[in-house]
Amino acid sequence: MRGPTQQLSPELPGIAPAAVCLALLIVPWLSWPACAEETDPAAPARGEPVRGITVSTHTDGRDWADDPMVPTLQEIKSVGANWVTIHPYAGIRADGSLRFRPIDPDHPPQHVVRPIREAHALGLKILIKPHLAYWGSPFAWRGAIAFETAEQWERFWTDYERWITGLARVSAHADAFVVGTELDRTVGHEARWRRVIAGVRERSGAPLTYAANWDSFHEVPFWDALDAVGIQAYFPLTGADEAISESSIRAGWQRWMQQLARFSAEQQRPIVFTELGYNRSHAAPLRPWDDRTDGDDARAVQEVCLREALLAIDGEPSVVGAFLWKWFPRPHSIGRTFQLATPQLKRVIRDAWFER
Repeated sequence: MRGPTQQLSPELPGIAPAAVCLALLIVPWLSWPACAEETDPAAPARGEPVRGITVSTHTDGRDWADDPMVPTLQEIKSVGANWVTIHPYAGIRADGSLRFRPIDPDHPPQHVVRPIREAHALGLKILIKPHLAYWGSPFAWRGAIAFETAEQWERFWTDYERWITGLARVSAHADAFVVGTELDRTVGHEARWRRVIAGVRERSGAPLTYAANWDSFHEVPFWDALDAVGIQAYFPLTGADEAISESSIRAGWQRWMQQLARFSAEQQRPIVFTELGYNRSHAAPLRPWDDRTDGDDARAVQEVCLREALLAIDGEPSVVGAFLWKWFPRPHSIGRTFQLATPQLKRVIRDAWFER
């Protein structure tokens, strides 16, 4: 996640409702049924929404293979979730090379395959969302990853393709797969991305998306090769001089949803929020990506932000759901930032997902 380069993306042209109908028919992983009657094309019937929660890690993901993952998934299901996601890591170096353990399909990593098995045993679907770990590198965040020489770029693409297709092969039983997360400065290499996507499709039948940052999703040139538009949904909802209130947060979501509906129709793809979360911060509506945490007096702001986000998603047919950020395996389900497994937020989630 990152801060803004702009407040709102450029206005997008209107698209005929028939294009929306097409978008609703092509993505089985999002459970879209046939479109509504042409007499009411703006109100298609929705299938099962994506109500997902990200299970993060206190390590490098090894805790996803441990026994406490099972009660963790049970607890997540108890708040109304029907999807979970994990984010396997590879490290990135300044020279373009990646650091990751070799992936042997005959002896697949348990921290990837066990969560798939345990999620399915509980009736949950699972998304695999690989992340590049940039800490310890010269890159300030994933969106800054870029290289100066052709040799470095070639090294990066060779390693990245090997890593991502290896993960896709061992997680072929997952219900969806993300081919990349927040790699803003790489998307101009369209041919290489299309090659990566083709390689993933050869190894997995899971529907695919890419997790674009909130202010750059319109810059991705290869949505047509994927099954859904994925967005890291850290949209600023209020202005710097605007009073923060339930009504101002709701109005912010209305503005963004209008743009997203147009973009979904233009791309003929539904949208899924591959990440959505709010820190306990008075600035959460203005800078949702910021990990600076305020005291307990900011908890009400966090709760309102999440509640209004879930309401907005429920009210916009082109956005089929979200993966909330972030929950950890037991016994330490609550992390330092973006705390999701608190009693207060569990109640917000449960009220939203069980009441609709």
